[in-house]
Amino acid sequence: MSANDLRTFPLVGLEAVANTRNDWVAVALRLHPDTDVQAALLTLFSWPDMAAALAPLDCIVPLADPLRFDDTHMPLLPASRVVLRVRASVLIAPAARKRCAALADAGYRILVDGEAGLHTGQAGAVGIAADCRVALPSTLSLVSLPGPHWARKIADTTRLAACRAAGIDWFSGPYACERQTTPDDSTTRKRLLELLGLLARDAETRDVEVLLKQDPALSYHLLKLVNSAAFGFTNPIHNFGQAINVLGRRQLQRWLQLLLYARQQQDGPANPLLPLAALRAAQMEALVGLQGGDRDRQDMAFVAGVFALLDILLGMPMAEIVGALNLDPEIAAALLHRSGPLGELLALVEQPLAEPAQLAALGLSNEQFWQSQLQAWHWAIQVGRNL
Repeated sequence: MSANDLRTFPLVGLEAVANTRNDWVAVALRLHPDTDVQAALLTLFSWPDMAAALAPLDCIVPLADPLRFDDTHMPLLPASRVVLRVRASVLIAPAARKRCAALADAGYRILVDGEAGLHTGQAGAVGIAADCRVALPSTLSLVSLPGPHWARKIADTTRLAACRAAGIDWFSGPYACERQTTPDDSTTRKRLLELLGLLARDAETRDVEVLLKQDPALSYHLLKLVNSAAFGFTNPIHNFGQAINVLGRRQLQRWLQLLLYARQQQDGPANPLLPLAALRAAQMEALVGLQGGDRDRQDMAFVAGVFALLDILLGMPMAEIVGALNLDPEIAAALLHRSGPLGELLALVEQPLAEPAQLAALGLSNEQFWQSQLQAWHWAIQVGRNL
């Protein structure tokens, strides 16, 4: 791929960065290697409502050459929301350190990507950004800076625990999709599958209500949701019948599909799968809409996106889950084989970084893909905050 392929509009991947409670605190921008990083950032941050879509998350952006970041760029990249990631090797140059120090004085937080050297303090850095697949940053480098420190590319929960024990604050990587061990009994698993089956068949409201009453955790989260500021109802909702009536059938199905991922203890950490499921579902829906799909096709895309993590949530083979749910054949093909129109879109949204050829084959432009990302991230952020 040449830089010319991305000249009209840059392709960017967005990666969630979470804290110790699995809450999203930042989003990291990932760009193709051939992209002009400086130009890409200015284009992306010029997009209408870009900052609002990702609020309140910080945006971690790579700064390949601090000397190219001048004062005219600052209004587009607000210091209150932008964290600059600078490679440690770049800071060897005195001019780069001086420019980073000036940016730090202007309010930007700077993370050094790599082992902090002797000159890190001169650059105004506050923390370390480290690829933690092989080795953790030294204790000296971590304690010498106030943080936050960001551990990237964490493969599993074992490595996550080591990063936390080392004193790192922010985390990202595929660990969030590691197969879970909950639910921990066959009764709960059977109830979950039964509820999913009712939703897939568009069952009667009273049947859904009966099953909800058997699941205290899910019931709690549903009532908490409808009484949150996100819905703004004047009078408190106290029972399932009211909740179902005020949400409506379509919204009820969507929220219940997501609430399946919100089964943590009331005072425990968030389930890292919840915002990921919301993100994939919302982007699938947005992409189908951009392709010209009607409301029914968009609903199918949403279901495929939200169900794509059920095998991880339930600790079961996807074939077994699909067999129990009697799903539409196109949704089943997408979940089992990533085949068919929905399967191709699902494979696309699951990738860390899309390719222009993929988008072209699906009839989508780079700009449309960026639009779908912002729309999906905005919704997933709200879901994470309300659940």
